[in-house]
Amino acid sequence: MTGREFGADIAPIGNSPVVILVRPQLADNIGACARAMANGGLFHLRLVAPRDGWPQEKAWRNSSGADRILDAATVFPSVADAVADLHHVFATCPRPRHIVKPVLTARGAAAELREICARELRAGVLFGPERAGLDNDDMAQADALVRFPLNPAFMSLNLAQAVMVVAYEWWTADETVLPRALMTNETRIATKAELENFLAHLIDQLDACGFLRNLPKRPGMVRNIRHFFQRGEVTEQELRTLHGIVTELAVGRRRMGRLERDAEGDPLNPEFPG
Repeated sequence: MTGREFGADIAPIGNSPVVILVRPQLADNIGACARAMANGGLFHLRLVAPRDGWPQEKAWRNSSGADRILDAATVFPSVADAVADLHHVFATCPRPRHIVKPVLTARGAAAELREICARELRAGVLFGPERAGLDNDDMAQADALVRFPLNPAFMSLNLAQAVMVVAYEWWTADETVLPRALMTNETRIATKAELENFLAHLIDQLDACGFLRNLPKRPGMVRNIRHFFQRGEVTEQELRTLHGIVTELAVGRRRMGRLERDAEGDPLNPEFPG
């Protein structure tokens, strides 16, 4: 049972970096890394001397459908062989260990990887074994080191988490989705005219029920009400709902015999037009 039959329809997206797992110990972790790669739009996976050999069925079972990444994975006997056809190599490393190399955050590395890949050069990122990470000889193959700026009191990541951080930063480095958006579904943001129409309806009914009867304070109270509704992006559906609420409150007041009247005895709660 392989990804060719049951896995997600995953394929390379442009010229993306190669993920290189150096001496990975557990097939489960390799599968979890493939899953993280698929999340971030990465496809090319290379394994350097996996401890238990390759392929391992457990990897496919733990990939959550990222089977095609595992199907296409290649195995190399050494780091030098795994990076031989690449132009740039980064290495994840929690501690530089007195090595003189540029050190990037995952976000900085993603930005540089985007620039490198945009020039049709091949790049890769080394991830070390679960227990000890990359050794000095492994890092000697890299142009730069990648460190994750996490809680200095607890910076422990498992292998798949480390891959996920890099994959996330790679994906978002080219993301066009706005960092903040209002989900409106079947409605839309109300225009100022629609909002003004509702506020006129609301203030009219607040006058009718006597809520704004304190004339010296009335201008400030009206301004506060306007500020409340002007603060955010109210949708036209929400305004229609609020119109209905205000109208029903007015109808209920009439039904309960609580109709406000002016000095001549005329009603103070005219119907909302439309």
